[in-house]
Amino acid sequence: MVSAFHLPPTGFGPGSQTLEDELAFMPLPSGMRTYEAHLPEVGDLTAVEPALKTLADIAAACAICAETGQTADFDLTGLSAECRKLLAETLGQGEVAMKLRGKPAVMVQESVFAGVWALAGAGVDRVEVAPVPGLSISRAFTPHRPALGVAVPQGPGVVNAPSILAELLDKSASWAAGDDPYVINLTLLPHTEEDLIWLDTALGEGAVTILSRGYGNCRITATGQRQVWRVQYYNSTDALILDTFEVTAMPEVALAAREDLEDSAGRIREVLEAIR
Repeated sequence: MVSAFHLPPTGFGPGSQTLEDELAFMPLPSGMRTYEAHLPEVGDLTAVEPALKTLADIAAACAICAETGQTADFDLTGLSAECRKLLAETLGQGEVAMKLRGKPAVMVQESVFAGVWALAGAGVDRVEVAPVPGLSISRAFTPHRPALGVAVPQGPGVVNAPSILAELLDKSASWAAGDDPYVINLTLLPHTEEDLIWLDTALGEGAVTILSRGYGNCRITATGQRQVWRVQYYNSTDALILDTFEVTAMPEVALAAREDLEDSAGRIREVLEAIR
């Protein structure tokens, strides 16, 4: 039997989500996304002034977040269709997409400006400026499938999984904000298919799944054990090339860095100058 851990990411194409999820993701590209300046066509500047002000405020928020770490939210519900269209065309879609389970279920899409996130769900329609959306951290380890820990029976073929679990549980219990990520590289460790299945059951599944699309794809899944993430890297042919557990608040691959936010502030301002 082929373990689901060795299969390419699933559940992110149109029509693949259940009604319960209330989410849909665009198909994943196989190449690397790079920033391309896009200038939307604007007829009457007066009609889209609220959108232009929002973009200016987002640029300012990016600069502040880069300098101080302070995040910002922008509610889009009161904007006209024309303003919404301008924002959508300007922000575009970047590398990182997220599925946040819970009530309401929320879809997160990073814009082409790193650190600028669009959040959509029932009653949720906003842009957040942050290294990563706050909900992706606060909801991460809410159990979608509970962690059963050492209570999981050890059947034939389970060899190294219990020692890996013990290490993860120890690091999870001792982790504190500000600690460096602790990584266990399964790719370099001997293990069986039964080990992976046992670990999946023992650790459960949290409420957050993240796809980061750069060179190939990276799938990041919160487990049901606090601070423990499964991080799997796939090449451009969807072959699993690196399989790890990370004990941290959020894996670094999903975060917008300070330099990214500074760059986003400058690029948004350049787009605004060109539009006006």
